Amino acid sequence: MLEQPLPGGFIGDAVRVGGTVRKTPPPDPPFVHAVLRHLESWSGSPRYLGVDDQGRDMLEFLPGSVPLTGSRTANLVSVGRLIREFHGLTAGTTLAGPHEVVCHNDLSPKNTVYRDDRAVAFLDWDLAAPGKRVHDVAHACWQFAGLGPAGPDVPEAARLIREIIDGYGLRSIRAGLVPAILWWQDRCWRGIEAGADSGDPAMSRLRSSGVIDAVRDAYTWTQRHRQPLEAALR
Repeated sequence: MLEQPLPGGFIGDAVRVGGTVRKTPPPDPPFVHAVLRHLESWSGSPRYLGVDDQGRDMLEFLPGSVPLTGSRTANLVSVGRLIREFHGLTAGTTLAGPHEVVCHNDLSPKNTVYRDDRAVAFLDWDLAAPGKRVHDVAHACWQFAGLGPAGPDVPEAARLIREIIDGYGLRSIRAGLVPAILWWQDRCWRGIEAGADSGDPAMSRLRSSGVIDAVRDAYTWTQRHRQPLEAALR
């Protein structure tokens, strides 16, 4: 059957084969597969279908629109609601263990399926791991609101973040949100740098593309505007 490459950035190697997606297994296959099996009755994630004869993961193909460049700022309330849904499905489970929930850890427009301008599913669960609710929400706020010098000004950025929080529906995470965004931005560029230094080809491609500089610039912007962002979220 014909394989159709699916665009997805520097790291992804996904291809579509009929109604399935084939891709390299995640770093922790047993855990990620268990998460997808746990969520298989939920429409917001692809079903895990096993391994093909080339050792690739087989996942359900989810139809819809997936933004590949820039930020998707339309209907961010639906993004927050979708995050809250899967957090609720994993809270208190053995998958989450002593942590609050299972986090996706890479929530962004390029990993989101839209239908009728509404977020309906998240893709690429390779980095899923137990964690804190605020970490997933913070990553989503950074990516969907496009925080950084090339993104919206502070009042608009705060408005977009509030849309995600309103959709999520848990106001208590506001206090720790901006510190968590800064944590993600710092962790991201340092992780790419370390991976590239260790010889990881994907991280090397990211470094050569200028991603590290972009993330550092986003961190500097968020740090510079931390106080007005936090004030706007109170």
